Amino acid sequence: MRYLAGSSAVFAAALLLTGCGSDSDGKAELSVESAYIPQPVSDTMAAGFLTVVNKGGAKDELTSVTSAVAGSVTLHETVGSSMEEVGSLDVPAHGQLVFKSGGNHLMFEKLKRKPVRGETVDVELHFAGSGPLKVEIPVESAVYNPKTGH
Repeated sequence: MRYLAGSSAVFAAALLLTGCGSDSDGKAELSVESAYIPQPVSDTMAAGFLTVVNKGGAKDELTSVTSAVAGSVTLHETVGSSMEEVGSLDVPAHGQLVFKSGGNHLMFEKLKRKPVRGETVDVELHFAGSGPLKVEIPVESAVYNPKTGH
């Protein structure tokens, strides 16, 4: 009798822990916020900024970005005053990957046409574990400040 009571308690505890740990079925839940491209001054390159939000219980990794407006879109990480191209960037579980002026950013290289203020640029974000996300990024003025919206 004691054996049955003990194993029932263990089974109940396992069910309880399983229910608590189901956090989005252990998957990333990705979305994009605060995306913009400052109108480029160059005819060949532009920068892009956005925030990838992960509301899920598993991390993911942004591995690449594509856009018809550019020959290539590369990921750049800024550490201190040094900027370097990287192959991927982590999107933590229940966290964010932030691309902002003076920090991590996208570089649209070999522009096929120069994006102008008021239009949108279509991009597709590719991840290691999740499906691609299509995003329309608005082009703002070259001196746009996302904190003020101007």
